Amino acid sequence: MNETDADGTVDGADERRDTLRTGIVTISSDRSLEDDPAGDMIVTVLEDAGNEIAVRDHVGCEYDKTQSIVSRQIDRDDVDIVITAGGTGVEPDDVTLEAVDPLLAKELTSFDELFTALAYERVGTRVLTARTLAGVAKGKGTPVFCLPGDAELARIGLEEIVLPEAVTIADLSRADDTEDTEDVTKADATNGGV
Repeated sequence: MNETDADGTVDGADERRDTLRTGIVTISSDRSLEDDPAGDMIVTVLEDAGNEIAVRDHVGCEYDKTQSIVSRQIDRDDVDIVITAGGTGVEPDDVTLEAVDPLLAKELTSFDELFTALAYERVGTRVLTARTLAGVAKGKGTPVFCLPGDAELARIGLEEIVLPEAVTIADLSRADDTEDTEDVTKADATNGGV
């Protein structure tokens, strides 16, 4: 059993991480990693805040390829969160949200509402076509944030919402997985490993 020290910390408890190892996916049919203002901005903002970029990918606006790349990043051991940029609008080939949604166990529904409110203050009704999505992935519990491909709008979501909360969300979502694993292990021990 963990004991509380005089300074209020719990002895033996995992320390909260201060940095994140991030996977970034740009979804765009008319851009590349060499011409990716939103992706470049995400890298700069994350690194300036002391975070690490574990992997960065680009994919065209295709449902299956988008889902596959995001899924691979979610499954990586060196990725704490995944951030996508692009493919979130209302054009026929904007399928990022549709491709990522089936990968999520829990949606963070207030993310879209908060993003819309903050972005409206800055860009007005232009925010109407900027769809977003956030949630915790099935399996490892990796948080995923889908941001618009517009660098200005992506910056709002990243700086105002993702950065202040991502570490906490990553820690909480992984805490649930640890508890589930411990419960299964206890049940296996009680049932003779069955």
